[in-house]
Amino acid sequence: MSPEPKSCGVLLVCGNPIKSFLLMKHVDRWDLPKGHLDPGETELECALRETEEETGISPEKIKLDPHFRYVQEYEVQSSRYGGHSKELRLKKLVIFLGFVDHEYEIQVTEHVGACWFHWDLPLKPIQTRTIDPLLMSVQKYVCSEEFTC
Repeated sequence: MSPEPKSCGVLLVCGNPIKSFLLMKHVDRWDLPKGHLDPGETELECALRETEEETGISPEKIKLDPHFRYVQEYEVQSSRYGGHSKELRLKKLVIFLGFVDHEYEIQVTEHVGACWFHWDLPLKPIQTRTIDPLLMSVQKYVCSEEFTC
């Protein structure tokens, strides 16, 4: 069996306190700039590479929060990873929090679009499986004593 499927990415936010965050548009849903871990690559290397490939924003323009690392596991069809179509495999998603100094114009390469969403509390539901739990985790984190909420 092939290794555990793992995707890594960065939730890009603008402002402190946060004013906006970036999501990428697929035909049928919103997603993060993220992608699969290559052999020999660290999670952070993968996250920054995928973010640059999918947005055009270079790692030098992103200030990563050294304390935030979001991990989520969920089931995906095994056929995407060399298995049988009816089998399910556990996939791990690792997301880092990155701050940018302004809302960059996105160079879309793998999606149909991109959008900087306003960080209005309470946050409205966007996508229940991955995006909403991540945003709730970030909201809880930034509203701690370390940040201005």
